[in-house]
Amino acid sequence: MRGSGKLSLIHPTALIDSDAELADDVTVGAFSVIGADVKIESGTIIGPHVVIKGPTSIGKDNHIYQFTSIGEDPQDKKYAAEITRLEIGDRNTIREFASMHRGTLQDQGVTKIGHDNLFMAYTHVAHDCVIGNHVIMANGASLAGHVQLNDHAILGGFTLVHQFTQIGQFSFAAMGSAITQDIPPFIMVGGKPTKPHGIKSVGMERSGISTEDIRLIRNAYKIIYKMNLRLEDAIIQMEELAGDSGELLNMISFLRNVRRGILR
Repeated sequence: MRGSGKLSLIHPTALIDSDAELADDVTVGAFSVIGADVKIESGTIIGPHVVIKGPTSIGKDNHIYQFTSIGEDPQDKKYAAEITRLEIGDRNTIREFASMHRGTLQDQGVTKIGHDNLFMAYTHVAHDCVIGNHVIMANGASLAGHVQLNDHAILGGFTLVHQFTQIGQFSFAAMGSAITQDIPPFIMVGGKPTKPHGIKSVGMERSGISTEDIRLIRNAYKIIYKMNLRLEDAIIQMEELAGDSGELLNMISFLRNVRRGILR
């Protein structure tokens, strides 16, 4: 049902199901449609012509722009109308024509989006994706199903990510990248075909990662990509290098849990 407070924040042409739960200060624009089992928390702005289908939960202070589709059925031929979810955290910006789908029972039944992310126009988050915090998906970037996109990752415009792929924290994909294997943390990729091109040192510096940690990550890059080692042997050398570096240990943990091999 609509929040019991400032109904003037909801445009009279908006259609809101009686089983939807909206905080009193949620704004809903003209001709938007909000279905049953949708929960929207305080401070969130829903623009005009937005469609939100449940079960979906949307946190605080999000801004969802016009013509977006949120919480729709997954585009999976195995989907048979099971009850699955989309969960969106706080302070996300979701721009025009973006689409985000609920999960499937072939995975955990939920698509999860964290906090402080920017989804530019025409981006797509498919079923069962898990997105961390402070992620940027530029115009037209698209995730297939079951993708994991970790904190501070950036996908350039029209980047395409294959299903079940993992994208590490602080990684960067240049415009038009086609990502078919896992990208380790801190790595920049691009070109056609898409290949690794060093580490994202500037972004690491801006985020307060120490000079020593950046040096270790740079050495780890050389071990992975310049020494022609099997991944298992590269990990052993990285463990000898890591010491107590939390950043490098996180990178090693990622590499020990790759699902599709790493892009090389």
